[in-house]
Amino acid sequence: VQLVESGGGLVQPGGSLRLSCAASGFTFSMNYMSWVRQAPGRGLEWLLVINGDGGRTNYEDSVRGGFTISRNTAKNTLYLQMNSRNPRNTGLYYCARNGTGWGKINYWGQGTQVTVSS
Repeated sequence: VQLVESGGGLVQPGGSLRLSCAASGFTFSMNYMSWVRQAPGRGLEWLLVINGDGGRTNYEDSVRGGFTISRNTAKNTLYLQMNSRNPRNTGLYYCARNGTGWGKINYWGQGTQVTVSS
């Protein structure tokens, strides 16, 4: 299993950014997938999850309305569209594969850094 994130960088408050996660080594459509963030000086924070066919999603309340999770099963790619309204969105963003159903995360990517700053 390999998960490779990309798309991170510096974005100004109010700007937008799209993160991608290229998945390989497993049948991508069979697993729920999540995005998890680690802000500076803080622990891991789960943000969003999407089911195998992309028809169901769930969001942590703090990102509802500002972030969108999606997936392209033909491209084996997971996405996170961020509308970064404030610097608290700064952090290392991880793509992660869930276990059976919306189960415990069992694989992680290496993370991509997002910095929200003017």
